[in-house]
Amino acid sequence: MSRVGGWTGRSAAALQSALRLSQERFAEHLGISARTVASWHKKPDLRPQSEMQQVLDAAHERASEAERIRFAELTGEAPAAHTRPDTTEADRRLAADPHIGAALEWLDQHAYRRPGAARRAVAEQAARVDAQESYDRATRRAWVGQRAVADALAGYYGRTHGDHGLYAGSCGDHAVNTSIVTCADWLDLACELRPPHDGLTVASARPGPPLVLDEHATNAAVQRLAETVAMNTRLMNAPLYRLLSTDIHERHLGGSFGVDHFVHYALTMDLLEGELLDALAVGDTTSLPLRDRYLPDLGSVLNVGGRLCAGGALALTAIARPADPYRGEADYVLLVQERSGHVLNATRRLAVIPKGFHQPLTDIRREAQIGATLRREMEAYSRHLRLPFPACQHQRRTVY
Repeated sequence: MSRVGGWTGRSAAALQSALRLSQERFAEHLGISARTVASWHKKPDLRPQSEMQQVLDAAHERASEAERIRFAELTGEAPAAHTRPDTTEADRRLAADPHIGAALEWLDQHAYRRPGAARRAVAEQAARVDAQESYDRATRRAWVGQRAVADALAGYYGRTHGDHGLYAGSCGDHAVNTSIVTCADWLDLACELRPPHDGLTVASARPGPPLVLDEHATNAAVQRLAETVAMNTRLMNAPLYRLLSTDIHERHLGGSFGVDHFVHYALTMDLLEGELLDALAVGDTTSLPLRDRYLPDLGSVLNVGGRLCAGGALALTAIARPADPYRGEADYVLLVQERSGHVLNATRRLAVIPKGFHQPLTDIRREAQIGATLRREMEAYSRHLRLPFPACQHQRRTVY
């Protein structure tokens, strides 16, 4: 159930009053920060971003009949009748796709605590997805520059935490900030990504406390799956390495990995980038509830064993070119691509080549080294671009 005109600070505050909750309890009820609720009271004409609109829609839908009547009285609206959308097409794909089925099972376990609840929620939300709004949001995200992202993360986290901090560099007279967290001991390793220097190994994942999604995190996960279904985006569930510990020093890159599944990452940590891009697109980064929950400070960033630390290995490929009478002096070709509009994450964003999730394909222990993933991805891109991979001999000596 969504309000036709959309939510404003005034109507959100009215919902709080209808539910008879304090600002702190209302924030807890929605799974967001109390400062966001306070901003609705201070700025009644403020229109929350689309993800927050969905959170308020869901809270209004779960309200009792008496609470909806109170809300209607406070806003001067007639209570809307609840109608279930046609979920025939969404149900068809949910039943046919085993990868989305795995995501639904994971969501049932960690959010709803009862079988089948996630399927119903995703099917109904998929029937409500506005395809044009989804395309428009992807376009707005693509307009956000990397410098804006780096600056926003620096503002959120601060620049240092003990011996660690955000990496910055310079290019000529231009200072370049990044979102990379590092320390002096991790720089200039001169480490070849091959044994024995690349010493990453597989260990049994240490069991942690069971993850239970709050209301906002659940709504965000449901929305991710609903858009995946409605937009016919490909989702592939597969084993994924998750970092448990690090041992990094000169000429050595070590540590240990456990194994998780992609749907866990896709429905939690992978949502943080989109949340930040949406906030930057509308010029308001005061409310980042998913980041507040999953990665609230640099201490949590560095605590790799206490969170889901998973993702991809990145490398900038530079291929030397000799001098040419037409092109000029000797230079390098840098491989960079714009990602497709049909991938699940980093849609339409520029990305280096090779880039790929660090995950096993056949042998979990043998493929745990970062160099294995980079060489695999480079060979795949070489075939795609019809480049003679063995001729790129410098790739055989990938250095971290």
